[in-house]
Amino acid sequence: MLNDENKEHIQAAVFRRLVEHLQKNTEIQNIDLMNLAGFCRNCLSKWTIEEAKKINISLEYEDVRTDIYGMEYSEWKKKYQTPIKK
Repeated sequence: MLNDENKEHIQAAVFRRLVEHLQKNTEIQNIDLMNLAGFCRNCLSKWTIEEAKKINISLEYEDVRTDIYGMEYSEWKKKYQTPIKK
């Protein structure tokens, strides 16, 4: 049986793997994620801030977003964001 510490360790590793996957697969657009899964990279950033607040830790949105994107959002947007298809 999985104890709480191991479960948390595994969940943290899975989250890091998800973030790494999204950083490597830049062709996956946020709008596509939102349409298919109901969340995107920005959501992950916001959720991180919300969870940190629950334990009285204050994080800056842009800093967290940089961690999620693997670079500053403005840079990611210039390099990888495609125009919205109509």
